[in-house]
This record gives sequence, C-alpha cells and structure tokens, in this order.
Amino acid sequence: MNKYYISTAIPYINGKPHIGHALEYIQTDAIARYHRLVGKDVFFLSGTDENSLKNVQAAEKAGKGVQEFVDEYYKEFYNFKNILNISFDGFIRTTEDRHMKGAQKLWNNFKKEDLEKRKYKGLYCVGCEAFYKEEELEDGKCLEHKTVPEVVEEENWFFKLSNYQEKLKELLEKNIINITPEFRKNEWLAFIDRGLEDFSISRSAERAHNWGVKVPGDESQIMYVWVDALSNYITGLNFGSSDESLFAKYWEQNDQENREVVHVIGKGIGKFHVLYWPAMLISAGLDLPTTEFIHGYLTTEGEKMSKSLGNVVNPEDVVTKYGTDAVRYYLLGAVSSTKDGDFSVSRFENFYTAHLVNGIGNLTSRILTMIEKYQENKVPALATDIFGTEKFWLDYESAFAKFDFEEVIKNINSLVSKIDLKISEEKPWEKVKTGENISVLLYQLVEGLRHLALSLVPIIPGTAEKILSQLNLEVSDNFAEEKKWGLLQEGKKIKKADILFVRLEK
Repeated sequence: MNKYYISTAIPYINGKPHIGHALEYIQTDAIARYHRLVGKDVFFLSGTDENSLKNVQAAEKAGKGVQEFVDEYYKEFYNFKNILNISFDGFIRTTEDRHMKGAQKLWNNFKKEDLEKRKYKGLYCVGCEAFYKEEELEDGKCLEHKTVPEVVEEENWFFKLSNYQEKLKELLEKNIINITPEFRKNEWLAFIDRGLEDFSISRSAERAHNWGVKVPGDESQIMYVWVDALSNYITGLNFGSSDESLFAKYWEQNDQENREVVHVIGKGIGKFHVLYWPAMLISAGLDLPTTEFIHGYLTTEGEKMSKSLGNVVNPEDVVTKYGTDAVRYYLLGAVSSTKDGDFSVSRFENFYTAHLVNGIGNLTSRILTMIEKYQENKVPALATDIFGTEKFWLDYESAFAKFDFEEVIKNINSLVSKIDLKISEEKPWEKVKTGENISVLLYQLVEGLRHLALSLVPIIPGTAEKILSQLNLEVSDNFAEEKKWGLLQEGKKIKKADILFVRLEK
C-alpha cells in the first residue's frame, strides 16, 4: 500500500486559534481523508510551536510561567480534532522530550562546514521570529506584522544557506520539490536568483529567556525557532528516538519512486519551508519533502484579522452556531485554495443555504422520501447511469490532485443540481398518479445519492456518514470499486432520518 505523509504547519500558541488556522487544518484534513479514501496508508501530523519568543512574551504578559501558559494554550489547537472533525494521526508539541532529542539530532547531523559561529547585528521581528534587511521592510516595518523590528546584536551560530543556492534552484526548477501553486514557485525562484544569504540558527540563551532547545555542545545558545519548529515534521515521527520505525515508514518510505511527503503551509512562511528546510535536510543527509502546498490568507468582512480591530473570528463560535460541516464546506468551497479569501457572515449564510440546506440536504430528503413512499423503503432494480458519474469522478480526482478544493466542491454542487433538475423535469409524483412505473428513475436517483455521499467523505465526513447510514452503507476501502455505477443492490432497506441541515431563521 502506498504511503502518504502530510502535515499542517505548527502554529505559535501565543493566543487562541482563529478562522485562518481552521482553513489550513480543514484543507489538510480533506487531503488526508481523500488519500485514505483512495486506499493509501496515510499519516497526518499536526502540532504546536511552543518554543518561540512570542510565547515567552505572551506568558509574561499573562503573568504565567511559560510551561503553564503553553500547556493551557496547546489544547485550543489540539481540540480542532473535535471542533472541526480533524483526523490527524499524530500531534507533536515542541516542548516534548522526543522533539528536543530529535531537533538536537538534526543539528548534530548538519555538515560541519555548513555551521559557523559569528557576531551579528540585525533587524529582528519577534512576530516572524526572523531577521530582515532594510530593503525587505516597508516604511521601516515588517510586511507581515506592520511592526518596526528591534535591533539585535549578539554572537550566534549561522547556517550557510549560500552553499545551497544552486541546489535549491534545481530542486524547484525540476519539481523535485513540487511547489503548488506555480506562481509561488516562481516567486521563490526569483528570490533565489537575488542571492541567498546565510542565516542565524541560534539565539543567546539570555535573549531566549533560556526557553527552547539547547544547541548541542553550546549551552550559551538556544536553537533558532525555525530550526527547532521545522524539525517537528520528523520529530513527530519519532526521529531521534530509540525507535525510528515511524520515521522510516512515513518520511523515508520504501517506494522512493512513489514517495509522497506533503507540507501544507500559509504563504507567510514560504521562505522557511521552500529554502531553509530543504537546505537543512540536505546538510543533515535526510530525504526532502516532495510537495509544498501554499495557501493564501483569510480576511474577515474584507479586513485583515486583528485583535485591535476586534474582528478575529473564533472557529468554535461559528461551529456552535452553524455546525462543523457547514464551516468545512464554506472554507473548502467558497474560498480560493491558493489565493487570499474572505469570511463574511452574509456570504457564509448564503453559501450554507444555497448548497447545504437547499442543495445536499434537500436533495437527500427528497430522494429518500420518494423511496419510502413509492418503494416501501427498498432500493428498486438496477438502472443505467444518466448523471455521467464516470466523468464526475475523473474531474473530482483531477481537482484533488491540484489541491483545488473550490473545483472539487463546484463539481459536487453541479452533481446535486443535475440530480435535482432530473426530479423537477420528471415530476415522479405526477407519474405515479397516472399509474406509470417510476422504479427506473428512483434507482437512478438513489444511486446518484450514493455517489454524492461518497464524494463528500473527505469534505464533510459527518454528513457523508449520515447519508451513507440512511442508505444502509459504510464506506469500504476499495474506492476503485465504490465509484462504479450500480452498487446499490435491489431490495436493500433504506433508513430515512432527520434533516441534515437546519434552515436559518430570518
């Protein structure tokens, strides 16, 4: 069975998660569930970045010890598992002992000629946990956080990124690491062409408040958070532990030709994943990721989310009001997977009503009501496919391969419309009155519903499960078989249940 390893980025936990975090988790979860559906052995990793200076400062502000603070806040992200129905297989906290050991092993594996200790003075943005050059700032401020970086002068360890300029260019140009979307790949190739500079990979223990992973053999230094944080992708697979079988199975993978190691990240951390991480892995003699999928940011009501504006949307609040699957469907179907998108209440409610209440929910109810009324709750005899499901599945798989969730959902909504239109055109309830046999049409509708439910498994798994349960089915692990037409068997009992999506009150 082909292995498939996928990860979210690990967020800083200096505050509660917002709807932008939910976007990445839901996208990654949909990809993981899709690859499980098609029969791959998937390992999905998530976690929390707990060693950053940001967390230290937030803990101080809250009047708490740093460990106490991170112990409290990591749960907010771990709980996405329940709130958003996220199916991660592993979760790594960077304060765990296994992470510390793995990060130090990675450091020890770096080629000696790639490391150098030197004095340094530079402009440091705590928000990004990164140094910037004057020309990279706008009006003297960091582009990401709109804050003025502080001047920092100290002796640190440096990683010679300049040693990897040509190699990194080759990795991107030859798609050895596939950067999706293409325009992001072009941005980073242009960045490489401007010349790569060595970067500081440690901080003085004093400035780091002695918080983080100690540099092996140099107690005066703490690992730079972007060395420590990036290593989570392998420490989460127990790299550096006494048993590295998980790392061997999902990172190294036996089948090198079909190896799939995928990182899902936001556009703001591209540099660390596209340049720093591959260079460090090469230096340490380790395999590279095969794909970096880079998504955009989420605004709210057209504005950038910020605590000062008071427009930060808590995903838990939205889930409480509308339900998990409503949030998943919107963030996958109403937001671009690669460009910036927006969360607005009116658009969310329109999307929910149009595609879930009047679409999937209404269609399911219509079909199962007719099976109940005209077929005594039993599946009629097999009839031919009139909905072009073979093409539907080709389009579905093609869109998933490109991480184009918007397209996946467009296809799903199109299938819903096609089935709905057939019901409106044929008016089976009128045909029954004239004594016409409608069993052929009813089979086509209920089998079409089965295909719809199958397509929803990675997208809105809770709803997919409910529809399949009403059809008295479970999802098998043989997708190639499941997507064929005609699997619903004659005489199978249907169990009509409650409404899937509640209509919003005016």
